[in-house]
Amino acid sequence: MGALMVQGTSSGAGKSTLVAALCRIFSDAGLSVAPFKSQNMSRFSYRGRGFEISRAQAVQALAARTEPSPDMNPILLKPRGAARSAVYVGGRRLRAMDAAEYHGRFAPAGGLEAASAALARLLASRDLVVLEGAGSPAEINLGGGADIANMAMAERARAPVLLVSDIDRGGSFASLAGTLLLLPARHRRLVRGLVLNRFRGDPGILEPGFPALRRITGKPVLGVVPMMRERLPAEDSLDRADAEPFEWGRRQVAALDRRLDSLARTVGESLDMRAIRGMARGR
Repeated sequence: MGALMVQGTSSGAGKSTLVAALCRIFSDAGLSVAPFKSQNMSRFSYRGRGFEISRAQAVQALAARTEPSPDMNPILLKPRGAARSAVYVGGRRLRAMDAAEYHGRFAPAGGLEAASAALARLLASRDLVVLEGAGSPAEINLGGGADIANMAMAERARAPVLLVSDIDRGGSFASLAGTLLLLPARHRRLVRGLVLNRFRGDPGILEPGFPALRRITGKPVLGVVPMMRERLPAEDSLDRADAEPFEWGRRQVAALDRRLDSLARTVGESLDMRAIRGMARGR
């Protein structure tokens, strides 16, 4: 099939959860699926045999019913304070870098090369790769190729993009429209649909705004995902709700697997999966 990408209007929009749900949905359909996030800043990691990646991509691998691998998160940034992070490439620690060195020198060169190579290997070995962006694709302060987590990867994977916003925070219509406004035209074309995430209440209340949003952006709303009780282990350094390590024991993994099934059912019922399957097939 190819590739599909989930990007967000901000950090914490629910990208990781939606990618996990989509991995399970497509795995249930009999496809060989892998998650991918080129760059993840996270305090929470998964240690495999001889490698370390973000915990979120390990959870997504479980959702896809496949083994975690360094290719699923080729660059891991572990915050060390004072705007410095330990940089892991291909699952192994490279060195600590400050923000200026990482964004100014490493990301546009070695980082992009490592991420692109990992993505190519996954695309060659799976029916479908579900990519996750980082932060927002409209961080226009990160020019010159420093943003290697969003549209740069979508272009390399030829992946249609779902743009997701957290409506529980408020301002989702403006966030979606504003994000698209700030994107270059070639990147706007990659966005094929919009998703409103974490809504409390009757989604019918939102529907009168969908035609106006489509007139403004040219993009359809492909679903409203409700606020869900099921929570996955925290993904990144912004989430303080789950600071405890996740134990990868048999019982804990079995419970997490059941949560992933429940998440997939809810997301599958909330989104226009026919349209999304068509996107993944390149239609």
